[in-house]
Amino acid sequence: MKRIVIYSFLIVCLLISFATTGNLNGKWTGVLKTDQGREYPLLYNFKIDGDQLTGTAKTPNGDRPISNGKINGDDFIFSVIIGKMEIDHIGKFYGDSVGVDISLGDAKSHATLKREN
Repeated sequence: MKRIVIYSFLIVCLLISFATTGNLNGKWTGVLKTDQGREYPLLYNFKIDGDQLTGTAKTPNGDRPISNGKINGDDFIFSVIIGKMEIDHIGKFYGDSVGVDISLGDAKSHATLKREN
C-alpha cells in the first residue's frame, strides 16, 4: 500500500511539472539590452513536446529554429544558430513571465519575456 501511495505521488508531481511547462507554449516577447546601451527586440515561439523544447526565434535574418532544447521542470535550455554563431539560452518559466540568460562566447545578457497577446 505504501508503494502505491509513493508511486501515485510521484506521478502527480510529474504531471504537474508537465502541465506547468506546457504553459510555456506560444509566443513570448522581450527586449535584450546590452552593456553598450543597444536594445534588440526578442520574439520566441516555443513548442513543448514532453521534455523537448522546439520552435523558432525571430532574428534580423528571419526566423531561426530553436535547437538542442530541453526542459527540466520550470528550467529550460536551448540554442539558436545565426550564421556561424551559436547563441545559448538558459531560462526559467515563472507562469506569467520567462527569465532568460543569453550568452554568446564571453558576452552574457539577461532578458525578461512576456507572453505575446
